[in-house]
Amino acid sequence: MPDSSLPSVEVEDSRKHPLPPHHIPTSVQPGGGFCLSIELAWGRMRRAFLRSFRPGYVRQMQEKRQGTCDRFTNDVIDPRDLKFFSNVCGYSFRPEDDAFAWRGRLGFARHGWAEIIIFSLAVWVGLGATSVLAGMVHPLFGLLALPLLLFWAEILYFFRDPERPMPADVDALISPADGVITNIEPVDEPDFGPALRISIFLSIFNVHVNRNPRSGTITNIRYFPGAYLDARNPDSAKRNEQLWIDMTDALTGQPMRVKQISGAIARRIVCWLKSGDQVVKGHRLGMIKFGSRTDLLLPASAAVRVEVKVGDKVQGGMTILARVS
Repeated sequence: MPDSSLPSVEVEDSRKHPLPPHHIPTSVQPGGGFCLSIELAWGRMRRAFLRSFRPGYVRQMQEKRQGTCDRFTNDVIDPRDLKFFSNVCGYSFRPEDDAFAWRGRLGFARHGWAEIIIFSLAVWVGLGATSVLAGMVHPLFGLLALPLLLFWAEILYFFRDPERPMPADVDALISPADGVITNIEPVDEPDFGPALRISIFLSIFNVHVNRNPRSGTITNIRYFPGAYLDARNPDSAKRNEQLWIDMTDALTGQPMRVKQISGAIARRIVCWLKSGDQVVKGHRLGMIKFGSRTDLLLPASAAVRVEVKVGDKVQGGMTILARVS
């Protein structure tokens, strides 16, 4: 959804630093975006078609739909519609009633399909144009096909979503993202207090699906609009668009925070969690589309042993960042 449609909330922090103005997410991708707007428009057309030509299917899915939702009653016919509103809607479908679950097993991030389709169409149109130019103007125009194919391959590679074997160590605090460790430092975090921050930079060649570092309970989700500085810039942690995920560790009871931070290229943060959710270590929580940064913050007083150093390469859901006690 566009930023202008979101209610602004400004909270004065009782600790040292006040929170900047932030928004309550109204979809899994609160920053909106061109591809999301196309997906939402396609969803409206699909629902109109189903209501006009397949009313029996609509009634059948309404009977299978579970939970309650006051806001999106007309926007959720089947599980495909929950892709956008699962974090702000109480509707759900049983796994056996989800005929579209196979889409999540194709090896690509479900929330990247619009980008894959749109960019693929653009590339193939470009390839057609280069073929015409090569045939009608000069054969050297055919060389333009190579960068187009490389760009298409990078789009497919970027949105990959591999399965990951999670470490069995119950004390392990695992990486929420793929990338390179850029910072391990003490900070004074707004609405959190003294903290240890571990920062991970994600290049365009990394998997951008984020994962839960520990099992626990989500206590708060907040979205902050902002700039799009390079994610390696120290100011990006304060100035860039970001989403904060606060949770309580199921085993230790300690709070922790995961920050999804946009970058110079990445401008679309996706998170399908909501307050009150019970999450499992290693399971997917969302993604950031294109190069970005992910921060993990732990209380400075927590008993942790950091297992990584600046410059280390890590894999989300697999690499042990620290051990807690």
